[in-house]
Amino acid sequence: MDTNTTVNLVGQAIVLVAKLAGPVLVATLAVGLLISLFQAVTSIQEFTLTFLPKLVAVAAILAVAGHWMLTQLVDYTQQLYGTIPHLLNGG
Repeated sequence: MDTNTTVNLVGQAIVLVAKLAGPVLVATLAVGLLISLFQAVTSIQEFTLTFLPKLVAVAAILAVAGHWMLTQLVDYTQQLYGTIPHLLNGG
């Protein structure tokens, strides 16, 4: 296995991680921003107020996009396992 193949595999893995983590991170960022704005407007400074809405947002994203995320991960894993003999034989 040469350097280009390794860089390509690592690049594909990083892109997959970004695709899978992106929706969850964007949802929690948006909910956190909305709760922060609400706290600033109402002067409520409760630190635990953001926990439950973020948890609900993550659960909703996983319920809606979980099947797609799992499919993407399984497809990548199958592709990776399928290329192992090719990688071991030196290309």
